[in-house]
Amino acid sequence: MKKNRRDNKRVEKKREEKRYVKRNENHQVEDRTEEEEGPEDFILEGRNAVTEALNAEKTIHRLFIKSGEIEGSLRVIVARAKEIGIPIVPVSREKLDNMSETGRHQGVVALCPAYEYADLGDVLRNVYNNGRKPFLIILDKIYDPHNLGAIIRTACACGADAVIIPRRRSVGITAAAVRASAGAVEHVPVCRVANIAQTIDALKKQNIWIAGADAKGQSLYEAPLTGSIALVIGNESEGISRLVSEKCDFLVSIPMVGRVESLNASVAAAVMMYEVLRRKH
Repeated sequence: MKKNRRDNKRVEKKREEKRYVKRNENHQVEDRTEEEEGPEDFILEGRNAVTEALNAEKTIHRLFIKSGEIEGSLRVIVARAKEIGIPIVPVSREKLDNMSETGRHQGVVALCPAYEYADLGDVLRNVYNNGRKPFLIILDKIYDPHNLGAIIRTACACGADAVIIPRRRSVGITAAAVRASAGAVEHVPVCRVANIAQTIDALKKQNIWIAGADAKGQSLYEAPLTGSIALVIGNESEGISRLVSEKCDFLVSIPMVGRVESLNASVAAAVMMYEVLRRKH
């Protein structure tokens, strides 16, 4: 009888241990999921990027500056941060090197809240309220943050109203993208959408023409790139996806007379954007 009781206690103890382990594992999974999906602090680095963030009055938690003598544009950054009331933390260059994602921090790193993507509906309402015709850039499968940043920079220079990227199969706004944009990311809304093809359908309903970049399309200089327009750019190796290509109203190509068969995505995007800008003037 005593033996049965002892055995029952052992069984119950093992069951309790298993329940505890299961609860603990579930708790860890929940924590891990929360960390992956929740907002994270965002690193800005480089003098241009930080300067533009300060000028745009972007929220900055802390500003890390290399310790020692402060010179040139770094002095201007520190003065502006003090004026706004942003905490300034002098740190060693080694510390900045460890914080940096690009390796080119130029002696300054800013810790900011997670990047907030713009809502496409809000962007379009603002465009229409100002009596303008939308000029949008849609990126399909751009994986290189430097290409993304360069495209955003040109979009800003050409007066584009927004850059649209998908949530999946695309790079998002990273420190490298911000640096490559030379701070333009603070002035051009970047919208992240669930599905590019569905977004194109929605834009068509608002009488926005969709022009896709494709080597088999008509010449860029003969295409009807006027009025409300959205340019679709894919990466240089694959181009835009088949489904997205089929959704476009027409396809356009950039004339190539040399021996190269394609352009870097950011260069191709720049050529197309400036042709749209030329037609407007």
